[in-house]
Amino acid sequence: MKIGVPIEIKNNENRVGMTPSGVFELTKRNHTVYVQKNAGFNSGFLDEDYIDAGATILDTIEDVYATAEMIVKVKEPIAEEYGLIKEHHTVFTYFHFASSEPLTNAMIESKAVCIAYETVEAEDGSLPLLIPMSEVAGRMSVQQGAKYLEKPIKGRGILLGGVPGVPPAKVLVLGAGIVGYQAAKMASGLGAQVTIMDINMKALRYVSDSMPNNVISEFSSEYNIRKHIKDADLIIGGVLIKGAKAPKLITRDMLKEMKPGAVMVDVAVDQGGCFETTKPTTHQDPTYVIDEVVHYSVANMPGAVPYTSTMALTNVTLPYVIKLANDGWEKACENNKALQKGLNIVNGKIVYKEIAEAFDLEFEKA
Repeated sequence: MKIGVPIEIKNNENRVGMTPSGVFELTKRNHTVYVQKNAGFNSGFLDEDYIDAGATILDTIEDVYATAEMIVKVKEPIAEEYGLIKEHHTVFTYFHFASSEPLTNAMIESKAVCIAYETVEAEDGSLPLLIPMSEVAGRMSVQQGAKYLEKPIKGRGILLGGVPGVPPAKVLVLGAGIVGYQAAKMASGLGAQVTIMDINMKALRYVSDSMPNNVISEFSSEYNIRKHIKDADLIIGGVLIKGAKAPKLITRDMLKEMKPGAVMVDVAVDQGGCFETTKPTTHQDPTYVIDEVVHYSVANMPGAVPYTSTMALTNVTLPYVIKLANDGWEKACENNKALQKGLNIVNGKIVYKEIAEAFDLEFEKA
């Protein structure tokens, strides 16, 4: 199969869809891999590395799409790429369709096969292609939150872990999944006082059993959230509903109850955000302030650490890329139930129920 790896053109997206190691695994199986010139440069991988692994370098993104049968990338296509995606393409990437009707409509119109990393689902219900980026984003959320609590960038001017004689910051984490767990782990390691909330008692029991004493688990409800936001210095939103929009757990009216200079980091922004006041931002312009509360909602947080992120992503995507390349998408999805659940849009039809429901569109079984 002919596989294309284009440059990511989303704002400040420095990751690349595949490492040279991944390319090598495909070329040794007699697949042809076309990598756009300098696609891996910002992740620390040179064209020479890809050539040594057996790739062919193409000059432009148009060349890559025109030549390849399968496109392997990181972020969802943006408007400039819509016209490059054709009926013969299988596109394997993060799509997050439920947060973007224009993208959904564009991929329906393209009649391409769209397989979303974020909905590939293992037998135990886990999302293996989302986990590593959720781990990165969860850890980064605390790094960024700690930074934006600094006074020069409109935060409260509080050190997350405090110092002897001065109490630490209070961190509220919404969601005890991968993002929330990693955020709580980082925040507690820095010495903050952490409360992590979820409606999943199994997840809360795991948090309670595995986290240090400065992490408290609590059942999530609007009443409990309203209680905690009054004292929180940093709030991390890490809520995920598979393939669907995130629920709005903090509404606009709640901001008035929060401390001036408090920071909210919405890791759920890819799925529409779990704060009502969330709007996607970029690494170039990451924050905005509403009612004296600092909002950080960069839609591709792991893109700021592209070497780590690209390595972690290829580790988990490559086995699926190999299946798709060896067998074609139909046979690969038929034989692999996890991959089958990654099917979102096929030949102009929505085959993932939550996406159809998000925009009141017709759903058809794959």
